[in-house]
Amino acid sequence: MRPVALTIAGSDPSGGAGIQADLKTFHQFGVYGEAVITLLTVQNTRAVSAVETVRPEFVAQQISAVLADIPPGAVKTGALGTAAIVEAVAVALSDGPRIPLVVDPVMVSKHGSPLMDAAAEQALVKLLLPLATLLTPNVPEAEALAGMTIAGEQEMVEAARRIQAFGVCAVLIKGGHLTGNEAIDVLVDGDRVVRFPGRRIDTNHTHGTGCTYSAAIAAGLAAGNHLYDAIARAKGFLQAAIEGAPGLGRGLGPVNHFAPVEPRA
Repeated sequence: MRPVALTIAGSDPSGGAGIQADLKTFHQFGVYGEAVITLLTVQNTRAVSAVETVRPEFVAQQISAVLADIPPGAVKTGALGTAAIVEAVAVALSDGPRIPLVVDPVMVSKHGSPLMDAAAEQALVKLLLPLATLLTPNVPEAEALAGMTIAGEQEMVEAARRIQAFGVCAVLIKGGHLTGNEAIDVLVDGDRVVRFPGRRIDTNHTHGTGCTYSAAIAAGLAAGNHLYDAIARAKGFLQAAIEGAPGLGRGLGPVNHFAPVEPRA
């Protein structure tokens, strides 16, 4: 039977991020994708001009319907918007067997538009992180969650350990916002630290990279991959997707979701 993954996230009508990017990524990994919509955006590659959230009760109903009929092998969350939605998601995912959960703490869009308020951040930390198999913050998100400045790998490890104290199993801090020839991601999993190196690519075509990366990891987990293998394959896919960006739009363009996926190691 084909593996199944669920994304709980916001909609990007331009197709580069959010549930659209997640479903494209699931498909490329050979995983059947399901989607629960938490918020709607008016956006393209140049700006996010409006955001409307879905009623928390309706979000919970979507999740319950999916879990009752086609239970996924892994779940990922993206933009959740409000504390009430975070709570609804956490309660819905707690009501049943534990499923591998990848949390992408989408706080701000690539254009700088806020997608989560302070109350939602607090709810995320208190209610959702203890359920997470993996948290995938970028450097600014990790700085906000850990309450510290990150300048390099040493600080990435320290920040990840601070975030782990909130109850999350493992933390993968993405190094794309730092400088240098390499874009190194650092995973802290218990006492173990694992580096995932990659080439830094000088490009504006990075719309939806965080969504795509976390969705690729969730796809790997849904297929039964070990966490480290899932991350390695996801990073390789994202690297190829950025390098092969189709050049669409007049702003921060999307990555190439037709990029090849390396076989399981």
